[in-house]
Parts: sequence; C-alpha cells; structure tokens
Amino acid sequence: MAARAYWQGQIRLALVSIPIEVYPATKSGAAIAFHQIHEPTGKRIRYEKVAAGVGPVDRDEIIKGYEVSKGNYVLLDEEEIEAVKIESRKTLELVQFVDADEIDVLYYEKPYFVVPADDLAEEAYIVLREALRKSRKVGLGQLAVRGREQLVSIKPCGRGLVMEVLRYADEVNKAQGYFREIGDDSPDADLLDLATTLIDKKTAPFRPAEFHDRYIDALHRLIDKKVKSKSNKRVLEDVEEPAGNRKGNVIDLMAALRKSVGEGGAAKKAAPAKKAPAKRAAPSGKTAAPRGSKRA
Repeated sequence: MAARAYWQGQIRLALVSIPIEVYPATKSGAAIAFHQIHEPTGKRIRYEKVAAGVGPVDRDEIIKGYEVSKGNYVLLDEEEIEAVKIESRKTLELVQFVDADEIDVLYYEKPYFVVPADDLAEEAYIVLREALRKSRKVGLGQLAVRGREQLVSIKPCGRGLVMEVLRYADEVNKAQGYFREIGDDSPDADLLDLATTLIDKKTAPFRPAEFHDRYIDALHRLIDKKVKSKSNKRVLEDVEEPAGNRKGNVIDLMAALRKSVGEGGAAKKAAPAKKAPAKRAAPSGKTAAPRGSKRA
C-alpha cells in the first residue's frame, strides 16, 4: 500500500488483539493559495519575527509561552513539553459499544480506513467487523497518537472497518443556544405537502463526483484569463444575483412552492390554499416574515 499509515498497532477487545494499520480516508480538496504582493514593485511581502521594543529576533531565541495574565507568561521549552506528552501507545482498546445512531453527527470529525496488518490478523478482523454489523453497534476507545489522546469510534464499512475521530464534549456547542428562538408551531398542511413534493421531485442517489467547488473553478478561470491576456488589469466577471432580494424577504410561500414543483401534476393535486395564519409580531426594526419563510 503506497500511502503512509497514520497509526500502526492493535485493536484489543478483552483478550483478543488484532494487529491493524490506519490510513487517512480523506484528502485536501482543490484550493488556490495567494501571496501578498507589493503592487508598485510586484515583490512578494515577507514577514519577520519581531519582539516589541527589540525588533527582529533569531528563531533560536524564540520559546513557547502560556499567558497566565495580561502580559505575563509561563515559559516552556521543547523538552518540558515533550516530557508530558502522552506516550503513543500501540493499543486501541474498545472499552464501550453504543447504538450506531446514538452518536450525534456533530461529534464526528475525521474518518480513517482500518485494515488488518497481515494475513494472520484477517480472521479476527472479519469476526469483529461482522459482530459490529450484526449487533448494529459502534465500538468506542481512545487512541494516543502524536502527543495527544483522541476519542475514536470503530464501525463496519463494506469489507472493512472505518475509524472516526470524535470531538470531545467540550468541543461541541449546544444546539439549544442557537435554536431556542425558533418557533415550534406545526406548519400549514398544504405548505408541508408542497414542500414534501418538491423534495421527492429532487430526490436522487448521492453522487459526490457531480459536485464541484464552483468558487475554485471560477478563480481558475479568472487566473487563466489574466495569464492569457498577459496583463494585470482587473477582470470583473458578471455574476448573476440570486432571485429575489434578501431585504424584501416577505414572499407568498404557497405561490413559490407551487411554482417550484410545477404548475401541473403534483402541484394540482394539492388542496386549495387555506387562509394564511396571522403573522407573529416581528422584533423591533425587522420585517415580519410568514411562517416557514427563510429569514434574512
């Protein structure tokens, strides 16, 4: 296998140990890196390490510090930091199992492929995979690697296993703080039927290759134009504004949904629109919007 293993060791389940290798399941997507340029000369801007009142300093004179109060630091050198790092143990012990749907999506951070290290490990590996699949459970453990301890889950994926690094509880914001002000009224039945019809109409298998970063694509086109023109003159492409104005967000939701699903077919099957419910009072300085419309 050409890729370099992220971690090598063993999964331990009670007295059973399975030698494994862990590889990244994802890679960085398309990106464009920009540099800062001094426009009059075309020279690249560089940065220096500078201490206030001292000026530029050598890298050898730089040490890490933790600010305990404004302007006061505890200084730590590399040897001190290395001494307290968690030893990169070679065992991932599965200490708990939970239902596959019990872990909120907010906790998942990054996936890795888990493969048996050799032919001798394959039998036990397959047994674990199928036991997890049959029980519909996910294994949990903590993996010490690169100086820190990560919470991880193990679950089946096709012929193999996938390890997903999970966020700790203090790394996840509580959703209630963001959703508390959203009303819990039941939506109008006709509006709900039209929205469901629209979802059904646009339902299709997930094919990730069909999606592209349109911003990156547009930047590449812009760069290609400027390279071909051999000029640094500004090139401003016309970009279509989204339909509608965000400032005027009061819309006829029923009419918009009917138009989205099409005037014929499923849209005609929907019951006639009921009288719109009374609008809720809007916060001071904001325009009231019908229930279900997107707020600006």
